[in-house]
Amino acid sequence: MWQRIQTLYLILATGLVAALFFCTKAGDITYTEYWPYAILLIVIAFLQVMATTTWKHRIFQMRTASLAAIILIGLQAWLVVDFISTHNDPVFHVTAVFPVVAAILDFLAARSILADEMLVRSADRLRAAKRKKK
Repeated sequence: MWQRIQTLYLILATGLVAALFFCTKAGDITYTEYWPYAILLIVIAFLQVMATTTWKHRIFQMRTASLAAIILIGLQAWLVVDFISTHNDPVFHVTAVFPVVAAILDFLAARSILADEMLVRSADRLRAAKRKKK
């Protein structure tokens, strides 16, 4: 599990999402002070942990990582709309790009998980053909 590149991607994405619990959005306002953001972050963190720990079920892991990435893209869009509609002077924090980076890492992990699944299926097909021949 730990030697696979998708695990590294998922751990980095989980770390970025976990960092959002403690970072500020603008000024002194944290992401968790606004309860819809807090609920969304909890759901995303749960999906990230599930995707990281379910390495034996590759299809489920891939779907969970993809779902977390889609929700992260939605969170990023919501943050952009909220930022544009409420702030007159732009105050940019580095944490504003954490959801996008985490979503990219999730999509990369899903792609690597799919590649592993295809490799396992092709090996199973070859083994079945070899058994059939004997």
